[in-house]
Amino acid sequence: MLNLTYSYRIYPGLDQEAKMLGWLEQCRRVYNYALAERKDWINSRKCLVNACSIRLEYIIPADTPYPDYYKQQNALTKAKKLIRQLKAVHSQVWQDALKRLDKSFKFMQHRGFGFPRFKKSGQYRSFVFPQFKSNPVNGFEIKLPKIGTVPIHLHRPIPEGFEIKQVRVVLKSSGWYAQLILQADVSVPEPMPDGDPIGIDLGLEKFLAVSTGELVERPRFFVDLQSKQRLLQRKLRNKKKG
Repeated sequence: MLNLTYSYRIYPGLDQEAKMLGWLEQCRRVYNYALAERKDWINSRKCLVNACSIRLEYIIPADTPYPDYYKQQNALTKAKKLIRQLKAVHSQVWQDALKRLDKSFKFMQHRGFGFPRFKKSGQYRSFVFPQFKSNPVNGFEIKLPKIGTVPIHLHRPIPEGFEIKQVRVVLKSSGWYAQLILQADVSVPEPMPDGDPIGIDLGLEKFLAVSTGELVERPRFFVDLQSKQRLLQRKLRNKKKG
């Protein structure tokens, strides 16, 4: 399987741009709400059993399960029935917003990343349509669910044999862009080693050491040329104009 990402400039209308900006703001709020929910649950488990804080304390029942991605996704589905603004955003876009938060927590746990931070206004700048049943690009237009047909500048053609699997809509300082994730069902051959491989190690006393036992001295390009430069500058000072 071979994946490529092509980025194209898109030109939404005024109504479409207002809707896309609204989606970004709604995704930011859902992301921050889900982050606060997880953060409160974690902090509630940090308090001592025999003592409480003088200033404040998190009142969350002990049997409340951890709000992981699946529980927050189910809660969001129920919230969409009560909050009208949530219905305007495509359901797959909501899923991606919660997946980003879940991915950040996994990076924190397994890769040593810092605790996820809340996103300020304007910091949430993209949303994703994770799958398409058919090709959304038709000529010089791209059809985005619940947004409509948007003009797109195809400055380079989509390679033959590739299908559009995802579309990420990104807001940059220069305008709106659609990042197409392309996929082709081809096998990528593993590179075959050619010849006799050797290992190279950079050192302090020697410039490098090769696994064959060869030691390479440190190059003296600057030192050698510096003495030549001094000689030429001395000659230049002794010369007279005219």
